[in-house]
Amino acid sequence: MFGLSTDMFAAEHTGSVLWYVLSELAPRVTYEHYTLLHFLTRKAAHLTEYAILACLLLRAFRADAAIAWHWRWATFSVLLVAIYAGLDEYHQTYTQYRTGSVSDSMLDMSGGLIALTLLWLSRRKPADLNRHGWGDAPPCSCRASRNIPAPPTGA
Repeated sequence: MFGLSTDMFAAEHTGSVLWYVLSELAPRVTYEHYTLLHFLTRKAAHLTEYAILACLLLRAFRADAAIAWHWRWATFSVLLVAIYAGLDEYHQTYTQYRTGSVSDSMLDMSGGLIALTLLWLSRRKPADLNRHGWGDAPPCSCRASRNIPAPPTGA
């Protein structure tokens, strides 16, 4: 990640690659569309790389624990993502073609928060449902609900 915040990945250097790809895929693309797409691609990269970092940090804190989620691990992950995002933007203030930006740092932290929120939502179970997707009462069998007697057990 540290390499991505060097001058080699500045907008001035990545723009020509994107322009080449766009002009091959959509020859009629206008410069206005290109600049918007270039901006959105760079911001999506911010979100994505810090989302991946947050997931990897959560996995590292979890190690071999039996449970998949703990709020302490998520808090430490977000904290480290925020620290790294700040240091990354601070580093960019010392490069020639890059500028450090608080908004980019906030975007980076948002990527980590979004990833951890999606992980949490995918792993939690609604409180009112059991493992079968039914409410508090265990699901009844089809035979019992239609008053059909069970088959004899000794045959």
